[in-house]
Amino acid sequence: MVKEHYSALIKTEAKRLGFLSCGISKAQFLEEEAPRLEQWLKNNMHGEMHYMENHFDKRLDPTKLVDGSKSVISLLLNYYPSETQNKESYKISKYAFGTDYHFVIKDKLKSLLHFIQDEIGEVNGRAFVDSAPVLDKVWAAKSGLGWIGKHSNLLTQQVGSFYFIAELIVDLELEYDTPSTDHCGSCTACIDACPTEAIVEPYMVDGSKCISYLTIELKDNIPIQFKGQMDSWMFGCDVCQDVCPWNKFSKPHNEPLFNPKPELLSMTKNDWEEITMETFNKVFKKSAVKRTKFSGLKRNIDFLKS
Repeated sequence: MVKEHYSALIKTEAKRLGFLSCGISKAQFLEEEAPRLEQWLKNNMHGEMHYMENHFDKRLDPTKLVDGSKSVISLLLNYYPSETQNKESYKISKYAFGTDYHFVIKDKLKSLLHFIQDEIGEVNGRAFVDSAPVLDKVWAAKSGLGWIGKHSNLLTQQVGSFYFIAELIVDLELEYDTPSTDHCGSCTACIDACPTEAIVEPYMVDGSKCISYLTIELKDNIPIQFKGQMDSWMFGCDVCQDVCPWNKFSKPHNEPLFNPKPELLSMTKNDWEEITMETFNKVFKKSAVKRTKFSGLKRNIDFLKS
């Protein structure tokens, strides 16, 4: 009964903090994922993301990340916007419209961990927001928050896929949720729509061909083979999510920090082509777009317009 009580307490507090949903799974070695990850790396589908090769063991085993860990608490936070960009614009992935999610979610996770410690006692744990070797989507799926779709994003029937995934890994035993079932069926909308054919087979994305990778992670010049295939995306890409039938159920978030600056929505291709460092710093203050830097965004825009 104690485990059930603690789990219910944590889920109630997660909802109060604004999380979309919360699921819990047992912290243990991800046996099924090990060969998949190994093959993906061997096929160089991570491109220049060499950090993906590091900490292979930790990526698959949370007990190597947090001593004595017993539970992975997975959380979803909605970022689906109520407004989108001007139609005549180069495009930015919806997740980057507002304040960098790392800041927003880290604060919520710390609050949740403090709540657990206050209510339950001495619990050790760590908060993770895709900045450490944790397979977020796998843990979220294991804890019943959704299934991993053919585009390799987490999907739920109720709210689609426009949300962030984060975790608390704690040394507290809790009641564990069961995985949900796959509801992609025979649909291939994401595979058919991918502008660069990065979804090489159902459930397998070649990261080195993905527009998100090309516009954010890749530091060299974008390979010439992708000319005319980028679909006006200058930072990230939402195509596989935009075409997914389950995203008909996406509802706008209610996190003020994720609201975009008005300029971001109204700027045209011409405005972007003439963007100055000053405008970049103003529009993207505290934004995830800062990752690509002014020079990176300019590189992407130049590639799209030439």
